[in-house]
Amino acid sequence: MANKGYEAVTGGGLWGWINARFPLDKMLKEHVTEYYAPKNVNVWYLFGALAIFVLALQLLTGIFLTMNYKPSATEAFGSVEYIMRDVEWGWLIRYLHSTGASAFFIVVYLHMFRGLMYGSYRAPRELLWIFGMVIYLALMAEAFMGYLLPWGNMSYWGAQVIVSLFGTIPVIGDFLSEWIKGDYFISDITLNRFFALHVVALPLLLVFLVVAHILALHEVGSNNPDGVEIKKHKDARGIPLDGMPFHPYCTVEDVMAVAVFLLLFCGVVFFAPTFGGLFLESPNFDVANPMQTPPHIAPVWYFTPFYAMLRAVPSFLGTQVWGVLVMFGAILLLFFLPWLDRSPVNSIRYKGWISKLALTLFAISFVVLAYCGMKPPSGIFPLLARIFTGVYFAFFLLMPWYSRIDRVKPVPDRIVINAH
Repeated sequence: MANKGYEAVTGGGLWGWINARFPLDKMLKEHVTEYYAPKNVNVWYLFGALAIFVLALQLLTGIFLTMNYKPSATEAFGSVEYIMRDVEWGWLIRYLHSTGASAFFIVVYLHMFRGLMYGSYRAPRELLWIFGMVIYLALMAEAFMGYLLPWGNMSYWGAQVIVSLFGTIPVIGDFLSEWIKGDYFISDITLNRFFALHVVALPLLLVFLVVAHILALHEVGSNNPDGVEIKKHKDARGIPLDGMPFHPYCTVEDVMAVAVFLLLFCGVVFFAPTFGGLFLESPNFDVANPMQTPPHIAPVWYFTPFYAMLRAVPSFLGTQVWGVLVMFGAILLLFFLPWLDRSPVNSIRYKGWISKLALTLFAISFVVLAYCGMKPPSGIFPLLARIFTGVYFAFFLLMPWYSRIDRVKPVPDRIVINAH
């Protein structure tokens, strides 16, 4: 009788049995069906869901790649060739994974730019932004570790250059460099260490951080292009007047976004997987050779803005430590963005021309620096890198001043939806 009464409360059948032992219905209500998103979200708000999709794709393809990959300096390159040539559909899985790495950064950069445009880092979303930035750092580490695994010549020398940068740090530099490599040079030990981090430790960290990011988002609520808090105006049932249920309205849009993304993504995978050398460099189709340096060593395109900043700073007294500090400082500044912006409004829609100009110059500087980082440090490129490194840092360091004096438009009390 007691069991029957319990089933009557929780519901019968398999669904009721699960809910009696696990809060499935409660989770779906809190995070899907009864989570209310702003009514005026636009295409910029699709990149968060796309990032989750690409993360799932990377995890899935990575599992299949590890089934045939051998983390050994003598066998790694050959195992990748074996996957490409002899494993059934191996070439597709490898290209999905390599193209997915670049797609991940494209989606994440657009997602971050949306946050800059609409002030998604402002209170009460500071912790949400910090979680996102830690995800970005973990993603950079994951990509760097995975870049060495094919044991191609560019992978080898790229890792050699990046790891050697840590050696320029005073006092602890040599110890830190050796600790990362696990040896005095990039070797079999380094490859095994990077493989363990890339396949186990960093994916677990990424999944944990993404869950924390989503929980923080659903606790404070999504931002919107107007920068208006929809929780301020609720009906008698406590439902935001300017909100809409995440499911089915947002989920349908996310599914459509994934479909369009897959169309473009598969076009690259099937017709241009190397993407002109941006996604897979030609030297990486040669086995790692410590005795043969590629003509021009450069990291993958998604690291090149920071690589350009590193090279923009001339070496001082035979050390590159100042360039390393500039490179890491460029990333660290992003963490302080919630406290640098002193504007009384959140969204770029209601900010003045100074803030709009600053954001435009920042976006241009990032693109130009990415291009400079791909080119040899000669000709006009070092000068361009120095100019736009200054523009990049000016966006953050001058923000407390220009965001405060900038003339802003009055922000509506509720969301404005223009009729079509």
